[in-house]
Amino acid sequence: MPRFHLPENLSVGQTVALPDNIVRHLNVLRVRPNENITLFDGKGKAHAARLTVLEKRRAEAEILHEDTTDNESPLNITLIQSISSGDRMDFTLQKSVELGVTAIQPVISERCIVRLDGERAAKRLARWQEIVISACEQSGRNTVPPVLPIIGYREALDKMPSESTKLIMSINRARKLGDIRQPSGAIVFMVGPEGGWTEQEEQQAFEAGFQAVTLGKRILRTETAPLAALAAMQTLWGDFA
Repeated sequence: MPRFHLPENLSVGQTVALPDNIVRHLNVLRVRPNENITLFDGKGKAHAARLTVLEKRRAEAEILHEDTTDNESPLNITLIQSISSGDRMDFTLQKSVELGVTAIQPVISERCIVRLDGERAAKRLARWQEIVISACEQSGRNTVPPVLPIIGYREALDKMPSESTKLIMSINRARKLGDIRQPSGAIVFMVGPEGGWTEQEEQQAFEAGFQAVTLGKRILRTETAPLAALAAMQTLWGDFA
């Protein structure tokens, strides 16, 4: 059943006019009137709906019943990702959402190739949030992870909750992920840019309570590392087991 993000409060029996972006998507998918779709609000609620009107520029749907399916991971993982270049960041965000990440914090670290501020940063954030929403539509998630405003590396270290399990991808002073005790609360996981972390950044992370983890002897690309680690966490502690 096609799924669409509609950030509105819905009630059974209500007829809702669908926004332009959903109308375009319905036409691309060649959905027909009287077919059922799912509308989710991004905050955990979803409803089954019947498409009553579908025209080139207009669509309406009748809310049938609430869908109580919960596809969220039991793990609360915030991914701190140094901004990568090209489409690597887009790919990382899309796949990390499919793998159950709870929130994404883009950061600018010393070796980041991409530098964003002002209007460029705002446009990129909006695009990233659209990618996250699309990933939720595809993967069956009803809660949309926020892509938080871009901040500097030092600020990211300072704002993370002290009671969380803090992990940084590194080969220095690193333990295997499987040797880390299963977290009882939130997890913060940090991945560096194409050029890796500087020694100073790693030392600052250790002083902020981060533990270095590795997934083996091979060095992973910045877009590979978070996805491999998230999959491993879901296998060790989450809902992949």
